[in-house]
Amino acid sequence: MVEVLRGVPLLYQQYKALLKKNLLLSWRNKRSTFMQLFSSLFFIFLIFAIEKAISSRFSGTSTYENVFDPEALVSPPIPPCEDKFYVKQPCYDFIYSGKGNPRIEDIVSKIMSNNPGRPIQTDKVLSFVTRKEVDDWLFKHPMQVPGALHFNVRSATVLSYGVQTNSTAVRKRGNSEDPTFKFQVPLQIAAEREIARSLLQVPDFSWTVGLKEFAHPAVRTFSAVGIVGPTFFLAIAMFAFVFEIGALVAEKELKLRQAMSTMGLYETAYWLSWLTWETVTTFISSLFIVLFGMMFQFDFFLNNSFGVLFFVFFLFQINMVGLAFLISTFISKASSATTVGFSIFIVGFLTQLVTTFGFPYTDSTSMIYRIVWSLFSPNLLAKALKTLGDATATSEDSGISWSGRSQCPVTETDCVITIADIYTWFVATFFLWFLLALYFDNIIPNASGVRKSCFYFLNPRYWTGRGGGKVSEGGICSCTGAIPPLEDTNPDDEDVREEESIVKQQMAEGSNDPNIAVQIRGLAKTYPGTLDMGCCKCKRTSPYHAVKGLWVNFAKDQLFCLLGPNGAGKTTAINCLTGNTPVTGGDALIYGYSVRSSLGMSNIRRSIGVCPQFDILWEELSGQEHLHLFASIKGLPPATIKSVVDKSLAEVKLANAAKVRAGSCSGGMKRRLSVAIALIGDPKLVFLDEPTTGMDPITRRHVWDIIENAKKGRAIVLTTHSMEEADILGDRIAIMAKGKLRCIGTSIRLKSRFGTGFIANVSFLESTPGQTPLNGQTLRNGEANGATQPHHVAVKQFFKQHLDVVPKEENKSFLTFVIPHEKEGQLTKFFEELQDREREFGISDIQLGLTTLEEVFLNIAKRAELESAVAEGTLVTLTLTSGLLLEIPRGARYVGIPGTESTENPRGFMVEVYWEQDETGALCISGHSPESTVPRNAQPIAAATTPVLTRQRSFLGRTQLVHGIIFDPSEIEGSNRR
Repeated sequence: MVEVLRGVPLLYQQYKALLKKNLLLSWRNKRSTFMQLFSSLFFIFLIFAIEKAISSRFSGTSTYENVFDPEALVSPPIPPCEDKFYVKQPCYDFIYSGKGNPRIEDIVSKIMSNNPGRPIQTDKVLSFVTRKEVDDWLFKHPMQVPGALHFNVRSATVLSYGVQTNSTAVRKRGNSEDPTFKFQVPLQIAAEREIARSLLQVPDFSWTVGLKEFAHPAVRTFSAVGIVGPTFFLAIAMFAFVFEIGALVAEKELKLRQAMSTMGLYETAYWLSWLTWETVTTFISSLFIVLFGMMFQFDFFLNNSFGVLFFVFFLFQINMVGLAFLISTFISKASSATTVGFSIFIVGFLTQLVTTFGFPYTDSTSMIYRIVWSLFSPNLLAKALKTLGDATATSEDSGISWSGRSQCPVTETDCVITIADIYTWFVATFFLWFLLALYFDNIIPNASGVRKSCFYFLNPRYWTGRGGGKVSEGGICSCTGAIPPLEDTNPDDEDVREEESIVKQQMAEGSNDPNIAVQIRGLAKTYPGTLDMGCCKCKRTSPYHAVKGLWVNFAKDQLFCLLGPNGAGKTTAINCLTGNTPVTGGDALIYGYSVRSSLGMSNIRRSIGVCPQFDILWEELSGQEHLHLFASIKGLPPATIKSVVDKSLAEVKLANAAKVRAGSCSGGMKRRLSVAIALIGDPKLVFLDEPTTGMDPITRRHVWDIIENAKKGRAIVLTTHSMEEADILGDRIAIMAKGKLRCIGTSIRLKSRFGTGFIANVSFLESTPGQTPLNGQTLRNGEANGATQPHHVAVKQFFKQHLDVVPKEENKSFLTFVIPHEKEGQLTKFFEELQDREREFGISDIQLGLTTLEEVFLNIAKRAELESAVAEGTLVTLTLTSGLLLEIPRGARYVGIPGTESTENPRGFMVEVYWEQDETGALCISGHSPESTVPRNAQPIAAATTPVLTRQRSFLGRTQLVHGIIFDPSEIEGSNRR
């Protein structure tokens, strides 16, 4: 027995192994890991593009810049009409009224020729006599001229003018156009200059006009990071959020976590490994967010303290990890993770939008609103980013330093929460979510429907490690009904009664047999009737007795094979022994520890190995990595793990595929890996639930050798649907049906007691390849066929005369007879005489053997089905050769046909019904015998005398109701023997 680790060393080893598992899974899922770590680059680039688009939109204005000493705009020229936004062709630089007045004509010509930098051509100016003509032309030709001049000569020294422009500002491709400064002012300056020169009669009179913008500070601009950043950074966190929920729920849904717990995993190691891994990935992701923001030269990231920014993103994502832990406890399907993540993102987007507009972080808002609102971390992120964005809104703002994180920014007049307060909220709510996750993980039913009490943490024994973790079944909102008592009935089988009496005697004496590994003491499991109260409906379920009192010992150094059809209670019994399902009644001791004690179960799990019915493996991990993980969970010393893993792989012939991922393995390879996991760590008790399913014959034989060799020093409990496997491996075999133990013993014992008898196969000389006929004569085909028939007839007469049996199967090559056990005393003399007459009968070979274990299994299953069908009234339809449809209890063997009685045959006729197992393991009808006379002494089963309805359609289309009759097989067979 390998010395395993315990306590803190084991906890640390499990923690490291699980952390390595998480690392490998993340490395193998490179796409999701890349998205989790580097999605920030994509979203920050989007923020960068948004900010650049906004900057280009305001590029034509200095409103968002600090203007200390603006430059003067001196004598701006009249721009060409083509420079105007949204102009139509042909266009004109300007038009005027006053045509025909020489003085006005001279002024206009000087305006055109003296335009600074660009003389205006005559075809770019139109003239009109009156102002009304100008208005009419403008009405008919919109958007063809930016402005007009109207002159009026009042006297030789008085001349007035007017400027007409459209002052509406327009935008185009992010640029704005103000017609007042672009067209009106240059046109006005040009008109005043030339009017002054005309009045003064000085052609070169200097007329210089300069325009200056008023000095002003920058107006706080739109912060892309502060406004749209919360949504994008929430989206970044949602990648890790969804992946985390999916991974946790997948391990729960696929029962991977339950498998590790069965092997002795500490819950503390499980949660700490996930928390550590998520902390590492969150740290890297947060670091990249800040570095990418600085790479894109955001003032938000450059001016605020690196530490302040990093902890905002890091603590926010850690808070979301805690929320993911909590939500994963309420989800049972990994496919729901994306839906939940998207829903939370939508809610977060809406609440962040409200937070951006100030609610509820103002003095006028109630403190209760702020507390409730702050429980949802995306709201705190939006507030933090808005505060940090406002602190870097202009070039004069220096941002928030690490030392100033607990102070209100000078730009925020209504400050009720600081960055340091937001840190506190992030940390506090993380611990709240994490503790709630641990609590709900214990009280919400797991994959097996098991949970702890809602007040389990109030039990002092839970915290001291001495128990107190008692589990129960049903949901939190389920009302469990009273469990109906089991009927205290004695077993029908004498071997089962003897086994029960031995266990009860040992239990009464308090003796501890060192050769007994497991002692089951009246183990019972009943699923109580429940009333599940959902949101819109209530679902009621009836109680169900899955296991109805088992009394049995499992010896050391032996393999106990547990057989039974589907629904017999085998898996439920194993789940009770491994602690996955709580026991309703009775108890079981595994190496002295009770399965009803949580402390006892923690000790039991250190010494058991389990190969479940379905492969519980990570698709991304190799066989070597699986064994290394489970060896670490079992507590093997680190120095021995590698050699133990290599040896286990070699034993199941997986050494060459040690590094192949489980998802790429065949079904047989997965089953071999599951067997190796069950045997890792040298467990004292091993449960193998159909371990060779899906294996080819050669590999199956090899695994049988492994299981056979593994018996030494331990007890093995095997369930299988292969009767050959049970026959070869089982030291003792028990068959369960309908929750009860129906028989127990060795293979030979079961065959002799429950089989139909002995099977005799007689082969004839002509059918044996290489045989030479008697006296060296060579027979032609026709002679051979003709000679075979007399031999068959003689042998059949010989069996009929001496043993009173007829062939069960017959062809030209051999005859098969079923000899009842009652004839056992006559067999020695009978076969001696038959061997003496081999030449006379033309016999080449005689084989005698017991009935197969499969026939024993079917006989037991049929009895149990018949018992249950009679008690519950379960019926199946039998179609007779005559066309009659007969409803009979499942498992009934001899069925009398009502309405066949006559004067010559007053008892009527009956048929023998043949049964077989379907794909699900349930009994189904395979056929029936020809109709035969009901024996005189055969009596119907008392419980079956209740009318069994038979439907037969007459020629008029009416349906007749006939009553069927069920006979006891023992009476029918006894009458036949008599």
